Amino acid sequence: MNGFTRWMEEHFLPVAAKIGSQRHLVAIRDAFIGIMPITMVGSVAVLLNVFFRDLPTEWGFTGFVEAMSPLIGVNGNVWFGSIAILALSFVFSLGYNIAKSYNINALGGGVVAFSSLIVTLPQTADFSYALPGVSPDNLDALTNLGIEAQIVGEGVNIDIAQWGYIGTAYTGAAGLFTALIIGLLSSMIYVKLMDRGVTIKLPDTVPSAVSKAFAAIIPGIVAVYVAAILGYMSVSFFGLSINDLILEYIQRPLLGLSQGLFSVVLATFLVQVFWFFGLHGHNVLAPIMDGVYLPALVTNTEAYQATQSTADLPYLWTRVSFDAYAQMGGSGITLALIIAIFIFSKRKDSRTIAKLGAPMGVFNINEPVIFGMPIVLNPFYIIPWLIIPPITATIAYLLTAAGVIPPTFVVVPWVMPVGILAYLATGGNILAGLVSLFNLFVAFAIWTPFVLLANRVKDTEEDETVA
Repeated sequence: MNGFTRWMEEHFLPVAAKIGSQRHLVAIRDAFIGIMPITMVGSVAVLLNVFFRDLPTEWGFTGFVEAMSPLIGVNGNVWFGSIAILALSFVFSLGYNIAKSYNINALGGGVVAFSSLIVTLPQTADFSYALPGVSPDNLDALTNLGIEAQIVGEGVNIDIAQWGYIGTAYTGAAGLFTALIIGLLSSMIYVKLMDRGVTIKLPDTVPSAVSKAFAAIIPGIVAVYVAAILGYMSVSFFGLSINDLILEYIQRPLLGLSQGLFSVVLATFLVQVFWFFGLHGHNVLAPIMDGVYLPALVTNTEAYQATQSTADLPYLWTRVSFDAYAQMGGSGITLALIIAIFIFSKRKDSRTIAKLGAPMGVFNINEPVIFGMPIVLNPFYIIPWLIIPPITATIAYLLTAAGVIPPTFVVVPWVMPVGILAYLATGGNILAGLVSLFNLFVAFAIWTPFVLLANRVKDTEEDETVA
């Protein structure tokens, strides 16, 4: 085991550390963190409507729903101003963070990335409306008036094209990958031109804010025009917007791959591997965890908002599923380790660390345990540390796939205690909360033998000292 640890330190750790500090990956991570406020507020709105509209309607409390209708309407507006524009917020956050990482005008980077995404979006939308009470016999009369109409079933529909329309289908979760790609491209054009001095330079007497704005003009023009040309070419040659192309050939395939049990277990396992070597696993893997599983979460949120039902949510596993079922008490489910130490440990050092870590462990903060026990680079704890989260993730995944519990669809703060987080993330599903608690017990059962073994190691050390 020591030989394996040394090999990993020599070959794996340097590569992992380099990945974790790569500026573009860090910028993507920080961009997702930056949009957390609106992601959270949108999810709060959805969650409130679960308790004020959906569950009461299911239970027959129509009077309560009617009384809460003003609040329900407000929550709908909040959703429209948060989850529905997530891609727009993300691309600004990404442009800002990339420019900031190069010590370039960060506000300009955010504005340029935002504009670059907008110019790639479809500018027209076609709507088809059914005309109530109009007979198919009147179709000729409508067409003679210049109205585009057609027979649909037993009625007549009119088609209306509108220019200047930006649908929420492109600004929400479905547009996140496009925002990521266009944001990276436009931001890098902007920062490279700024860095090479391809700017309008004003005298030093000009106020700093004005000077920065003028300096960003040429890089901004180039970046936005590149995005606009790509958008035009996509429609001209493929008949689809860039967003539709990326959605069809990149985003959906990636999300599909992420939903397999192997992908879920692998992501969970890699988080543990990075943490074992002292690297923040979630931060290192943020481009994957947030870039793939967060769109799945937001798509589930949008699907629930449209149907008010968990029966047809498109994705089994989302970003918050990891926190709900495989990270209770923090990575490695160390809350279970703390409980096992309180019950079975005879080691004073372990009990001291457990007492210090317990209050924070309840809220999923476990750095005191990870670095205090320590678990980092400690071969003694490597087996439970690596296997527990994949096992608990597998349990939750299989129960979700079987329909026993619904998929998660609400963003919930990761500091929520065990059980409560899963309950809220599934829109108030009690079984989901119980599964989370069951997983905590599974983790406790796996950690316990190693706590007992630690007692024997301590006894052996004491005997050798006496001898």
